[in-house]
Amino acid sequence: MNRRHFLWTGIAAAGTLVAGGAVYRAFAAEMARQRARIGAGSEVFQSRFGTMEFAVAGNGQPAIMIHGTGGGFDQGLTISAPLAAAGRRIIAPSRFGYLRTAFPTDPSSENQADAIVGMMDHLGIDRAPILGGSAGALSAIQVAIRHPDRCAALVAIVPATFVPDRAPPRPNALGAAIMEYGLQSDFLFWAGTEIAEDTMIQTLLATDPTLVHQASPAEQARVRSILREILPVSVRAKGMLNDARLAGTPAPMDLAAITAPTLAISLVDDGFGTFEAARHIAATVPGAQLVSYPTGGHVFVGHAIELFREIERFLSGIG
Repeated sequence: MNRRHFLWTGIAAAGTLVAGGAVYRAFAAEMARQRARIGAGSEVFQSRFGTMEFAVAGNGQPAIMIHGTGGGFDQGLTISAPLAAAGRRIIAPSRFGYLRTAFPTDPSSENQADAIVGMMDHLGIDRAPILGGSAGALSAIQVAIRHPDRCAALVAIVPATFVPDRAPPRPNALGAAIMEYGLQSDFLFWAGTEIAEDTMIQTLLATDPTLVHQASPAEQARVRSILREILPVSVRAKGMLNDARLAGTPAPMDLAAITAPTLAISLVDDGFGTFEAARHIAATVPGAQLVSYPTGGHVFVGHAIELFREIERFLSGIG
């Protein structure tokens, strides 16, 4: 039996043994908490691609925060909370196939960018900075390319985007198993976070678990929240599988055509290889800036505060 089948067969077997007992009750309580969390605070409108969900936090000048794989409006708000605290109005959409947002026939990054601009129209926002994290950077960059008059600035955070002359990073057998089996069941995903949290952090968050163990209690809690708040995975599965396709083999984009002030941020040890992508963005977009850190993984362990200070400094500098 190979590693991926061993992991998920073991988790499923454990689930079978305890499904009627305390562990299943713990799972049910966690699911109730997570469903209550995503069931409040968001709105929907009818875009030309179908229903689209978004949420708003903070006051002041608007900024659009586009979530990464495993997210939704909730991840967008959580990650960008320091910007809201600094006095910005954060608008966080759920991309195609996530939570209450529809999954159209063509869920391309280009169409996702057009849907985000449709959301801006719905909210009466003429122009705003566009921030995209991980796979969400694909949509953010497309906004900057397709709608330059609407993009006041572009911020690509750990961007899962194209790098020339490099084969995209491929998941190992375990990562492929999590994508294949873990997205089929909220219980299996939850059990994985309980039984093999370090493995899930290494695989899904592309971050060395040792960094997490060595981090402050607040940082450990932040990383665990990012992982556990992928639940309910069942209402994100279509979006995650689409991201695996789009970010797994990212297409080249016309970065040189971007006119908005641009900031690219990544970490050298990001297991998804986004440092090279950020460096390529900074080298190709005219006048772009690069901020990097040597360690921290895909969820920038130990650098969350200073990373968003850099973003706020950048946005404040462009007005």
